[in-house]
Amino acid sequence: MIKKITYAFGALTLLFGLWGFYDRFVFGHQDANYGSYVVWGLWVAMYLFFAGIAAGGFMIASLDLLFDIPAFKGTGKIALWGSLVSLAAALLSIWLDLGHLERIWKVYLQGNPFSLLFQMVWGYTLFGLLALVALILQIRKPGSRALKIIMWIGLPLSLFISGAVGALLGVNASRPFWHIGLFPVQFPVFSLASGAAMMLVALGLFGPRDDPHRPQQLWTLSLMTVILLVVKLYFIWADYSQSMYGNVPMNVEAIRQVMFGQYWWAFWIAQLLIGSLIPIFFLSQPKFAKHNGWAGWMGLLVLIGYGFARGLIIFPALTVPELGALTSAFSGPHLSFDYFPSLMEWAVTSGTIGIAVLGFLIGSDVLKLFHQPTKEA
Repeated sequence: MIKKITYAFGALTLLFGLWGFYDRFVFGHQDANYGSYVVWGLWVAMYLFFAGIAAGGFMIASLDLLFDIPAFKGTGKIALWGSLVSLAAALLSIWLDLGHLERIWKVYLQGNPFSLLFQMVWGYTLFGLLALVALILQIRKPGSRALKIIMWIGLPLSLFISGAVGALLGVNASRPFWHIGLFPVQFPVFSLASGAAMMLVALGLFGPRDDPHRPQQLWTLSLMTVILLVVKLYFIWADYSQSMYGNVPMNVEAIRQVMFGQYWWAFWIAQLLIGSLIPIFFLSQPKFAKHNGWAGWMGLLVLIGYGFARGLIIFPALTVPELGALTSAFSGPHLSFDYFPSLMEWAVTSGTIGIAVLGFLIGSDVLKLFHQPTKEA
């Protein structure tokens, strides 16, 4: 029943997204609310979100396919497929954010090897190929030496691509909200947490109910998720408290936008309450964490929280003007520091989510990812 509802959800979100894709391809960025001042919007935030799940999914897969941890036996294929689907959604989101979609080839053939963007593009390309090869090997030659080698190469690469996103933002010295030493370090932690939450959803809501390993797998993933959520809360406290005490005007204003400005609801309600405190309460109790339904829905809440968290990384830093006079020097379309995604931006994101959801479900059915345990006579 859950799978049918999810199929319907994916179809509806994709249907709404088709209008957004049409608008984006026909009218370009005309109907988007970002512009010359707020240059990155919802799609960049969703790129961070999906890329984090992709990297985290590969990390989780390594627990089964590389380190042979008994508690994760049989989960490697699911994690790899979730990683590939999320990577596709991430690259689609950032591709649609480009001004000239047809020039993507220039990054490969005319890029600067010392550029973080160049390194990230090649990193994602290699990562996607390694994840695909690893999935094929696990299906055709499970436990092979070649699979181990691929996983050994892919694991540090997954750490690189997740941390590189934070580095790309952190090197912007003109944005104090991003320019902090621990910023790149946080992203691999967030990625692993997103991968664990993705697996809670996959195993809890779509996995076979009679798998004897399932309660232990859900409990282990739940504990991992809770610990990483606590670490995330510590990072937030450390970043925000240092920034407020440092009293750098642009940084303080960005944090005020998050906590008390136009994004307060996304911080206090979506990220902290729904995406952190509620899951911590339920996933820290075995009676809920080992229950397929509870674990799956709590994993979904964690993912929702991380989705909003990505927006709270991008939007506030850009809505604070670097020069105060810019707010009144010019006026016109896309010349505003107030940003909230337009209907077209939401539609495109809806379509991307629909593609990811349907891709995961169809792939899991075709590839028979969810192993039905054989019952002993």
